[in-house]
Amino acid sequence: MRRAGGVAGVALLALASAASAGDPAEKKPPYWASIASGEAMMRTGPARNYPGVWLYKRRDLPVKVVQKHENWRRIVDPDGVQGWMLVTMLSDKRTALVRPGEPRAIRVKPDASSPIQYRAEPGVVGRIDHCDESWCHIAIGKRDGWVARADLYGMDPGEVVD
Repeated sequence: MRRAGGVAGVALLALASAASAGDPAEKKPPYWASIASGEAMMRTGPARNYPGVWLYKRRDLPVKVVQKHENWRRIVDPDGVQGWMLVTMLSDKRTALVRPGEPRAIRVKPDASSPIQYRAEPGVVGRIDHCDESWCHIAIGKRDGWVARADLYGMDPGEVVD
């Protein structure tokens, strides 16, 4: 009995190691991530016994990872709030948040003279798959287009996203 349990434990350990080997969460901070779950708790410290300070109910919200401790990540949310989140609650999917102000134009091409397809309200979150110095390709629901990089939160200055 004990031996079989040991083999199962080794098999689970091997699976966990294989899964984490390509885990983008193993990046060196700082880096961008997004909330992977429909509910994710931010805590005051890197363990479940620390008090929860925020319960995020917004999948894909972009956050910046600024520190690592075992399987916990210290994050900064779009409002500047910092706290710790379990790494399994984070995703490497690049997302961006439309900055406060007026609705932002989502264009057909990465050009200010290109026709506007639709406008995105402040606070809308979309997935980004390409950003250069001036423009980002964003998918919001089933629609996509190009938005001025300055209109988004979720990238470092000068960062190219591919």
